Amino acid sequence: MFTNQEDKTLYENLKKHLDGNYDHFLSELGSVRAGRANPRLLDKIMIDYYGTLTPLNKMANISAPDPRTILISLWDISMLREVLKAIQTSDLGFNPSDDGKVIRLYVPAPTEERRLELVKMVRKFAEDTRINMRNGRREALDQFKDLKKKSIITEDDLAVAEKEVQKILNSYTDKVDQTLAQKEKEIMEV
Repeated sequence: MFTNQEDKTLYENLKKHLDGNYDHFLSELGSVRAGRANPRLLDKIMIDYYGTLTPLNKMANISAPDPRTILISLWDISMLREVLKAIQTSDLGFNPSDDGKVIRLYVPAPTEERRLELVKMVRKFAEDTRINMRNGRREALDQFKDLKKKSIITEDDLAVAEKEVQKILNSYTDKVDQTLAQKEKEIMEV
């Protein structure tokens, strides 16, 4: 499969690119509210912590004691009002309640219409990921074609490389499709 070290490096770079795309896809899916309490829903919330924007998960313990509740225990209680305000102004649609020490977020079950919207959103994330992965394939193939132009590899090596790059891409797009199917199933559960 590898005719020289440069070929091996190109394959490794492609896999790194695809891994990065897949990891980004997973993080996007983690931020989608599927009707279950998931502490990762709050990953994008930033708090003005003494003049520095700080992620909420760096200021508190965030847990899900049951499937419908997220519990936030701040390390610095003086930031309670700031955190409440940031959660209320976020696009997550939570209405937090607090007892002066901890913040509770109740995650309602989404309506059928909302679940369908969420499925559309995660499908778009998946398609964007596939597009980025195909761009990585194109870049890898262009690099192999450059090697062919420089007579570093032969026409046969190029054909083998094209098949191998496609095989690698297919394995990653299959992973995206499987993950998407799991997430869709999770979203559509009542």
